[in-house]
Amino acid sequence: MENQTFVTEFILLGFPSLQRVHVLIFVGVLVIYILTVTGNVIIIATVVNDNTLHKPMYFFLGNLSFWGIIYVSSTTPKLLACLLDVKKSISVAGCKAQIFSHFSLGSTELFLLTAMSFDRYIAICNPLQYTTIMSGKLCAQLSFGAWMGGFLVIFVQAVPVFRLPFCGPNIINHFYCDVGPLLKLACTDTRHIEWGIFPAAKPAILNGTFFLTVISYFAIILTILRIPSSSGRQKAFSTCIAHLTVVTILYGAATFIYVRPRGHASLSMNKV
Repeated sequence: MENQTFVTEFILLGFPSLQRVHVLIFVGVLVIYILTVTGNVIIIATVVNDNTLHKPMYFFLGNLSFWGIIYVSSTTPKLLACLLDVKKSISVAGCKAQIFSHFSLGSTELFLLTAMSFDRYIAICNPLQYTTIMSGKLCAQLSFGAWMGGFLVIFVQAVPVFRLPFCGPNIINHFYCDVGPLLKLACTDTRHIEWGIFPAAKPAILNGTFFLTVISYFAIILTILRIPSSSGRQKAFSTCIAHLTVVTILYGAATFIYVRPRGHASLSMNKV
């Protein structure tokens, strides 16, 4: 190791097999990115400026919108640069920062959605005490816990990865710094990390938050079914449908990437 030359930057491979349609992909990703950021900014501004929306549900929605802006901005600008072949390189420190921000913000989203499911549980299953239980203080505590929990749980897992030495090659088979492709470039044995704490943390967080969300919605559905009028049931369920849709899409995609069995095509499939 003393005679090795350590790399100072990585090259992001991106989508080499789609070189002919890079411009088309760039336009599509750019439009989606602009719409995502603009939509979330509008949501935050609306919640802040409209006093009738100063309620727990919209407080968490504002948090989720703020998260959305940061999360997509942690990887999308670099993806856009790679698609135009402007700058495919990224420093080692920048790569580590991107890994930490991507996974910590991903965990934060899971915690925020779990807090939102708890909010919907109280609103539907215990409506008379909703304003008392979901006080401003509790909402702030749940929000703070979600953000800090997301960062702390990934920080502990990321320390072994950040201490790995890299001495070449330096090409990452992805459009951003992901743990899997990065571990393949380390010039040391990474089996203790590949099969240890870091990969186990992702399914553990997914399963843990998913379990709490399922419990909340199980109680919500039972309560809704006991509502005598169909209009009442529809009104109660309408307050949950957007959150439930986001939860379904998120856990479906995350399970496909992080929980499915590993295979030789895993990295390529993960990029898609």
